[in-house]
Amino acid sequence: MALMSALMVSAGSLDKGVDRNNLDLATAPGTDFYQYACGGWMKSHPLDPQYARFGTFDQMAESSREQLKELVLNLSKQQNAKGTMAQKVGDIFNMGMDSTRLNSEGAKPLMKDIDFVKGVKKATLPEMVAFMHMGIASPFFDSGVMADLKNSDVNLMYIQQSGMGLGDRDYYLDEDANTKKVREAYLTYANKLFTFIGYKKSDAKKAAETVLKIEKELAKATMTREEQRDYSKQYNIFTLEELQAQYPNFNWKSYFSGLGLNNVNRVCVSQLDFMKKVDELISTLKEKEIKEYLIFKYIDAAAPYLSDAFNEANFDVYSRALSGKQVMQPRWKRSLNVPNTLLGEGVGQLYVEKYFPAESKKKMKQLVDNLRIALGERIASLTWMSPKTKVNALVKLNSFTVKIGYPDKWRDYSAVSVNPELSYWENVLALKKFDAQFSYSQLGQPVNKDRWQMTPQTVNAYYDPSTNEICFPAGILQRPYFDPDADDACNYGAIGVVIGHEMTHGFDDQGRNFDQNGNMVDWWTEEDAKEFQKLADKLGAQYSAEIVADDVHANGTFTMGENIADHGGLRVAYAAFKKTEQGKGNTLIDGFTPDQRFYLSYANVWAANITKEEILRRTKVDPHSLGKNRVNVALRNLETFFNAFGIKAGDAMFRAEEDRVSIW
Repeated sequence: MALMSALMVSAGSLDKGVDRNNLDLATAPGTDFYQYACGGWMKSHPLDPQYARFGTFDQMAESSREQLKELVLNLSKQQNAKGTMAQKVGDIFNMGMDSTRLNSEGAKPLMKDIDFVKGVKKATLPEMVAFMHMGIASPFFDSGVMADLKNSDVNLMYIQQSGMGLGDRDYYLDEDANTKKVREAYLTYANKLFTFIGYKKSDAKKAAETVLKIEKELAKATMTREEQRDYSKQYNIFTLEELQAQYPNFNWKSYFSGLGLNNVNRVCVSQLDFMKKVDELISTLKEKEIKEYLIFKYIDAAAPYLSDAFNEANFDVYSRALSGKQVMQPRWKRSLNVPNTLLGEGVGQLYVEKYFPAESKKKMKQLVDNLRIALGERIASLTWMSPKTKVNALVKLNSFTVKIGYPDKWRDYSAVSVNPELSYWENVLALKKFDAQFSYSQLGQPVNKDRWQMTPQTVNAYYDPSTNEICFPAGILQRPYFDPDADDACNYGAIGVVIGHEMTHGFDDQGRNFDQNGNMVDWWTEEDAKEFQKLADKLGAQYSAEIVADDVHANGTFTMGENIADHGGLRVAYAAFKKTEQGKGNTLIDGFTPDQRFYLSYANVWAANITKEEILRRTKVDPHSLGKNRVNVALRNLETFFNAFGIKAGDAMFRAEEDRVSIW
């Protein structure tokens, strides 16, 4: 998600919108606008060692977390009736906070299931994989239920590549120094986990090497993140009989039965070559190797919910080695994360009752309506798109479903319980299984288009192509993204760009492949599609030219969708802003013109400090560009930005007109 007159105002209003303390006045806007707009903030917010990146976006998340902490602490201190949401939230939080009990239990909460996994045979592997897929981990591959890409009213079973603890294929295949360091840390971590459950040192070392060997084989067959941007290559439909014939070494009927599903008739295999490799590995791996891989996957999933030794080992690889974090987050944050995610809408209901005013939802709706009009006008005026495709684009735009703040109907958690007499991990596992069962149970049901993909307290937003919806949870509707008391320039530059960004996702390199009903349908003329791709490639090249760290370049292909959305969001939000009373005038506020405040507000939401390790990690795995590039690269395509700050040819921020890109 990306995203933001001769009268001087009184000093009393300067706490709204643009804050001069965020600026670095020693840097000229035309030299490095990101540094100019955000340098003061970065200097006054040195990176806390518990973070790999901390910016204004993360600051908002911290604000929400503090609000949730207050709510949950109150619940955890009182006597709550058994079975109520208050009891579930309060008890699971308290169990996470009980370090004495967790350290005394050590690996004990795992051992019953570990013994179960040790009993796996090749003949029973499908049932064991299903057991793991019920909220624990995703060995070998992953599965899930979501809308059929070509029939958005119907849910479909998907089989997808997975099984790699480091998350991205490049961590197994690249040979640069940083990647090698990460692999070594991962191997050390796996070794430790095996020793924690009683393996001898020599056996633990061999088992860890087996895990890395298997995951490296999976990585070799994994579709790259750039390739995954093409949905058409990942829509491969099989009947259950065809699936079994294609991948004969795995009993698919037994697997689906293990998930509680006996109604699987059609399956989409997203990555064919990957599943061919999985089928091959299942045939060629020794039974002992499969056991060790599955055991590691189980312990790895449970580690954050066990003793300090497990937590520290987990932190060393996934936070320290991968991201450059130096200090583990305090226990209350880690404990809060469990109810906040696994009982998310229950916590969200409490959150919005206390922290989300109705007036915010009303004002946000008006902003969305204004942005929709602005995007419609821009589509109508495009010079590179034919009238036929414009009509289809406008139909899609006007079919958007808009979700603001929180769902109209809350999820029911009455069927899951939290029992303090059981271990913390057993309770977490019960919540995870409940969530997985809920997801799998949607197969055979019509798609619930009222369902939210984020909780209300989430500081983020999204566009879902299968439902053609844009969603803005209550969590993001706070400063600096949204402030009901700030001037229009600041709100349009921040939350306005977020709105435009999510709308534009419906027309980015992926979203453009879906129609107004959420179906993967080609509604473009061939010539228009070619023109779009030319512009998209040109935009991608701008980002790929940027060096992020050492000699590593940004990946403009992988980040294409988010870059297009940033690009469109800026143009659409600015066009909508210019229709406001402030946008039509030129009244100065604190010495800044309306246009300057618009662009400063946008830049400020991306202020951040970040470790080198996190820069390299995000460049591998994050489809969003780094904050600096979301500001400097995106703005260098906008004539109105150059005019606002007097940026001219010869300035580092200037881009010649023939080199600029305008898509939406």
